[in-house]
Amino acid sequence: MTDRAVPAAPSTPVLGFAIPGLFVLLWSSGFIGAKLGLPYCPPLTFLSMRFALVIALMLPVCWIARAKWPSSRQETFHVFVSGALIQAGYLGGVFVALSFGMPAGVAALVVGLQPILTAFLSGHMVDERASRRQWIGLVLGFAGVLTVVWTKMSLGVVNWEGALSAIVGLVAITYGTLYQKRYCAQVDMRTNSALQFIAALVVTAPLALMFEPLEVQWTTAFLIALGWTVFGLSLGAVFLLFWLIRRGAATAVVSLIYLCPPVTAILAWLAFAEAYSVWAAAGMVLTATGVWLAVKT
Repeated sequence: MTDRAVPAAPSTPVLGFAIPGLFVLLWSSGFIGAKLGLPYCPPLTFLSMRFALVIALMLPVCWIARAKWPSSRQETFHVFVSGALIQAGYLGGVFVALSFGMPAGVAALVVGLQPILTAFLSGHMVDERASRRQWIGLVLGFAGVLTVVWTKMSLGVVNWEGALSAIVGLVAITYGTLYQKRYCAQVDMRTNSALQFIAALVVTAPLALMFEPLEVQWTTAFLIALGWTVFGLSLGAVFLLFWLIRRGAATAVVSLIYLCPPVTAILAWLAFAEAYSVWAAAGMVLTATGVWLAVKT
């Protein structure tokens, strides 16, 4: 089963660069927002609050705009699965990894392996085949990510608990992105987002109640982090992700994720003074080269 074709929206060269660039910046800033807020709130509690606020904002928008809801239970089920993977699985993995002390830049690098898995799975799920040039780019990107992560682990900056949590997030966002493209392409993006966050809340809230103390320090830093993750990420970056998925091949779209690690590293250096060695810098350059090859037309 494959999704029906979605007509591409008219575009200009400016939009062709501006929208992907804005997505990369917003997506990268998510690691910074999480890192800023997590000292004051457990990860799953943080996410549950974030999801609840987004739902409270999205449902009135859908009602006022008279957005179309899924036409069948099966379609609704697919949206719920996609939401559980993209929102709860991916964000839960990343937030838990950061709560274990993983640097924001390293977390971005681990989930930056997403294009590798996407290229491998896309031929089976959405009938897209990566070209030889794309595979070369993807392999180079993988080598760059591996260089940085290996360096950080050898220095003891990254522990196994954080690494495994980030890998859970990586698998969830990879499969969730492909699942979204295959089964949810025809669902209105507004109702799609609202239902996805409901599904994510259903996953994270019980886990937070079972495993976390539910203690929140309502500091200025936490409020800024929560506000940014709600408006800049859950409403901004996620909407752009869905928009890009609908208008581009899955492999090319998620290759933009490769650009997030170096951007996150710069933001983390500015915000938290996270240091990166010459080897890490070289790995990021190699990753950027791989992205250019993977998305070059």
